[in-house]
Amino acid sequence: MNRKAQSLDEEIEEADYVNEIAGAEEKMRAAPGHTFSSISQLFQLAAYWMILLVVIPLHIHLHISVDFELNQLKTKEAALMEKIQNLTKELDQVKTEKKNLTEQIENMKKPWNEQSVSRAQWIIDQYCPKDKNRRCVSCQKGWTHSQSSCYAVNDAELKDQKTWEEAQEDCRGKSSDLTVVGNEEEKTFLKDKSWVNKNIKGYWIGLRAEGGRWKWIDGSDLTNQAWIQQQPATDGQCVTSLQNREWTSVSCTEKNAWFCEKKALSV
Repeated sequence: MNRKAQSLDEEIEEADYVNEIAGAEEKMRAAPGHTFSSISQLFQLAAYWMILLVVIPLHIHLHISVDFELNQLKTKEAALMEKIQNLTKELDQVKTEKKNLTEQIENMKKPWNEQSVSRAQWIIDQYCPKDKNRRCVSCQKGWTHSQSSCYAVNDAELKDQKTWEEAQEDCRGKSSDLTVVGNEEEKTFLKDKSWVNKNIKGYWIGLRAEGGRWKWIDGSDLTNQAWIQQQPATDGQCVTSLQNREWTSVSCTEKNAWFCEKKALSV
């Protein structure tokens, strides 16, 4: 009987507990808004924190990126400003130089024009000597005309003779060059003008050895090798002409007389 009574009491307590839970459920059903509102607030709070966790790092990243780009732009701006300043200085220098050159040109114009007139007058006087009839000639005074050229025979005294380079420089000062021989007639003409003199061993012409070849002063090659009697074109050797002998190659540093040649004036 005692066990039965105890078992009955336990069943009664269990039934009361279930009834309490059921009652609580009924109360919850009776007031559903309160429960759902709490859950909604919980979700809202969780969503808020999730947004903060995403937005804050993104904001920081964007802020850092913007600062970096801004610093880059400032650096580029500073470099461009410096470049502009340097270019401005260079432009000012160029303007100053241009101004100075313009002034120099203007200052030179008058004497240059005077020099040109003087030069032209000198040429006229040389080719058209002042005399009663004033007749122009193909070659200026002191030059000999042959074919289409004018020749100056510089049969200098021993003390005034020159090396090949010095002779060429003298010819350039006379608006001419050492003679370039183009044919047999011209070669014979020069030979006849290469007067024998006890102080003259030869007359420089515009032929010398360059790179193992005989070349004229105008850069052309000697085409008739017989004119130099097959003498080897050894660098440092230049050619002379003299009456009663063929052309001879000697050291360019020797001192000799020389021929200058320029184009004759057409009259």
